[in-house]
Amino acid sequence: MARSRTAPAKAVDVADSYAVRLMQHLVVPTFVIDPKRRVVIWNRACERLTGVAASEVIGTGKHWQAFYETRRPCLADLVALDHPEQLPEYYSEYAARGHNGLGFSAENWCVMPKLGSQLYLAIDAGPIHDEAGQLIAVVETLRDLTDQKRAEMTLKELATKDGLTGLANRRAFDQMLLGEWARAQRTQKPLALLFVDVDHFKLFNDRHGHQSGDECLRAVAAVVSRHAVRPLDLASRYGGEEFALILPDMDCDSACMVAEAIRCAVMALAITHGAIGAGHHVTLSVGVASQIPGGADGSPDRLLGAADEALYVAKRLGRNRVICAERVLAEIAARNGEPVPAPVSRKSA
Repeated sequence: MARSRTAPAKAVDVADSYAVRLMQHLVVPTFVIDPKRRVVIWNRACERLTGVAASEVIGTGKHWQAFYETRRPCLADLVALDHPEQLPEYYSEYAARGHNGLGFSAENWCVMPKLGSQLYLAIDAGPIHDEAGQLIAVVETLRDLTDQKRAEMTLKELATKDGLTGLANRRAFDQMLLGEWARAQRTQKPLALLFVDVDHFKLFNDRHGHQSGDECLRAVAAVVSRHAVRPLDLASRYGGEEFALILPDMDCDSACMVAEAIRCAVMALAITHGAIGAGHHVTLSVGVASQIPGGADGSPDRLLGAADEALYVAKRLGRNRVICAERVLAEIAARNGEPVPAPVSRKSA
């Protein structure tokens, strides 16, 4: 008697099939779940990748325990449930290839509890249907991309880090400033910017040598970095002896408090300067600006210009001080009307 096309999956002797025996010996880590999301195949390569024996998961829905510490669906589960909308919730990189049997692909870091170390896995999961279109299984294959991912992360870090100080470099600063500016436009919250400059640094180099100059910059950088305490704060080396600090969601008064704390912390280091006209110790001048972007502000150029002007005024008024852009006119007026030349305005990249 001919087998019905609508016969359930159990009518096919999957366990003894040649395809199953072949899958067991594949060098590609692979597992298969049934429509109830129970493991029916867990090949040897999957055992080696995860450290989990097939006997621990066959016939159960515990395959997630091989990859994560807390219960969550694997990619095969989302295919079985036909829930592509949940991909962003669980995976950093993903693609849903439609409802034509091609399934989903994704990448993410997996905890790998049995191994005790994280792996970055590329994952593909696709459905298998019978002739009637009924789901009979989902196959998930895995590729270990940990070495490639770590190399990529290292290269990315090198591309965005200043080699001398370890702070973010100018490229990273420009990217972060544009991103935070756009976010401030959406949220209508202030974005603060500090320009921090080491006073009389050329004289310091001339007196103590470039090696001591590098040590000085690293010490100042460490102080600036310690004051970038929130997740979105960014401390960067803007160029030469100048540093910049991006402080999202912060008004000018609060940013000035951060700037003053940085200035005082560097003075407390008591780094000997001693050049004529520079004082006994290394000091900082800091320009501070904060702005809530208006609808017509397409770039942070005005914020950059305001912080730069404040720094310039701090220099002209004697250095070793913090000047807020909102109070620049008052500071100039305090000099009995003596003019302060305008600085060259900066523009964002």
